[in-house]
Amino acid sequence: MSYEAPYKGLKVVDLSQGVAGPYVGMLLAQYGADVVKVEPLTGDWSRYISTRYEDHSAFSVPANLGKRSIALDVKAPEGVEIMNTLLDEADVFIEGFRPGVIKRLGFDYETVSKRNPGILYLAVSGFGQTGPMAERPAMDPVLQAFTGLMSVNKGNDGIPHRINVIVCDMATALYGFQALAPALYARRDTEGGRYIDVNLMQGTACLQAVRMISNVKEQGEIKPGRYPAGMFATADGWMNLLMFKESEWPPFCKMLGLDELADDPMYKTSELRLENVEELAPIVNAAFAKHDAAWLSERLTANGTMHEKVNDHLEFLDHPQVKATGLISWLEQPGIGRVPVPNVPGLEPLVQDTPLGMAPTVGQHTMEILQELGYGVDRVVALSEKGVTN
Repeated sequence: MSYEAPYKGLKVVDLSQGVAGPYVGMLLAQYGADVVKVEPLTGDWSRYISTRYEDHSAFSVPANLGKRSIALDVKAPEGVEIMNTLLDEADVFIEGFRPGVIKRLGFDYETVSKRNPGILYLAVSGFGQTGPMAERPAMDPVLQAFTGLMSVNKGNDGIPHRINVIVCDMATALYGFQALAPALYARRDTEGGRYIDVNLMQGTACLQAVRMISNVKEQGEIKPGRYPAGMFATADGWMNLLMFKESEWPPFCKMLGLDELADDPMYKTSELRLENVEELAPIVNAAFAKHDAAWLSERLTANGTMHEKVNDHLEFLDHPQVKATGLISWLEQPGIGRVPVPNVPGLEPLVQDTPLGMAPTVGQHTMEILQELGYGVDRVVALSEKGVTN
């Protein structure tokens, strides 16, 4: 065991698809675990949920780095046998089916734990294992709507909007990994395994704890905390700004050529500015929009005012701060080519052409994994010809 690979020797079977469950498996792999991704013969659906580049999409690469893939029909008798053999040796099992499906497949916790009492079983679902919505299909946009996330993300048009990243999946993945880590620690001194239930509804709700409490206390009418704050149009784009200290107001006014506002008693404090925001905001907005982002940023930085230009991803990836911190590794992946992958906080940067820096193609390691389980080459070939593996 080491800080670099504390989970070395840990065996993980990942039967989940999409992003939430697979990203948990990816994190375990990055910390040293041997993660076997069991996917259908056609591949995990994340491989073709968006633009497909041979065996990959933008979804499948970051969720599967460092794993080994076996393509397997888990409904075929021979596939069940292989799955059971893998699970008998596993420390962790990850599944991501709707409640009831995994039981029909024969790999529910009760069945698996009878064969392997020490297994840590992570079940990832959309709405949880119980309740009237448990069996509903669920993906990120649906959970953004259901949990209230969209309701607090209204545009100037007043319409609730989706946050256009898979925030529900990623949050759930991180909570799933967080739940497994202490379970693995406790298992050193505890007999038996553990069933761990995480779901997208839960993960997304936890992200919104502060806003949820505020909405309950204020009955949905959340008042702005201060002004100026929020989004401001510039001459060449948008900027987010947050004025936290009252001492920032006078230099802010001077910067915009609005010296007369600095000492105006109507705008002396943030509370007063909020009370009079309908009169004040158009004046500030018009003055702000006369200048480009670089000009504004230079002066706001000198004033100590928190702000940032709204970048697109290409601008962000090219930013000197991103490059200086080594945030991104550019990794060549089969079919999809060279892609930017954010490095996991706390770990060394991903390196090109290393096992941890590669996401497997469908069934890339089928032969290797089955041989480790004692299958001869001829038998593996026969299983492939029969359509059990590929």
